[in-house]
Amino acid sequence: MKAFVKLFAAVVLTMMYAFSAQAEENVIKVGSLAWEDQMAISLPTAKFLEKQGFKIQFIKFSEWGIAFGALQKGDVDILLSSVDYLTSDYWNKYKNRLEKVSVASYGIRQGLVVPSYMNIDSIDQLNSVSDSVGAKIIGIEPGSGLMRETGDAIKKYDLKYQVVEGSTSAMVAALQSSLERKEPIVATLWEPSWMIQKFDVKFLKDPKAAYAPSQAYYWIANKGFSEKNSRARESLATVYVPLSDITQITVDMNSGKTVEQAVDIWWDKNQALVNKWSVMSSK
Repeated sequence: MKAFVKLFAAVVLTMMYAFSAQAEENVIKVGSLAWEDQMAISLPTAKFLEKQGFKIQFIKFSEWGIAFGALQKGDVDILLSSVDYLTSDYWNKYKNRLEKVSVASYGIRQGLVVPSYMNIDSIDQLNSVSDSVGAKIIGIEPGSGLMRETGDAIKKYDLKYQVVEGSTSAMVAALQSSLERKEPIVATLWEPSWMIQKFDVKFLKDPKAAYAPSQAYYWIANKGFSEKNSRARESLATVYVPLSDITQITVDMNSGKTVEQAVDIWWDKNQALVNKWSVMSSK
């Protein structure tokens, strides 16, 4: 009888361990920068993974160094990033220990913009209008990839300009003010962004390729994630959010909606696409 009880207890304990391991495998810790374009991809992906039966822990980061550090430590399982250029320094440093899981979207670009009413179309024409804009390019946060590229543009084109460091919100305010007054301005900008739809601006051509070409958003993970989590990898691989949809989500965010509300609006309008993801994921 004692032997039976011990055997029964061992079987129950084994089943509990197995159930616990299976439950743990179904938990995916999703990491994302808190930026609008990143959230417009990472939140729909998290919702889809939940739809596929995974339990999601969603973790937001303020900057790339912290995000990659969390990935290295296992604080997140997957991280949305743009490793072709935007985070290439971090990727090159850790790439032997990381893997690209899937492409989540494509078409990021960064550069310099001017109002559409300004009579220039290329960066190499900027010196001809420097006096009208106070020889200043309105930038964003120092240390960003966009500011690094703008520094490269200054050198490559021998621009007689000062790049004004600040914040994204300060850049937006300066750009909006100049457009309302029909004044000239040169600013840094990127796509996808709600600003592309709201502001009447144009990207300046970049014949010397100071700025990176169009880039992709990737889901990345520590090496071996796809092999250990094949079903999660299959689900992730089916998710692709078009650039125009990312832009629309950011437009809704900047029209009084929270990021969660904006994503919910998109989700409800795009159930046909989500269902296609589900069909492809189950194959």
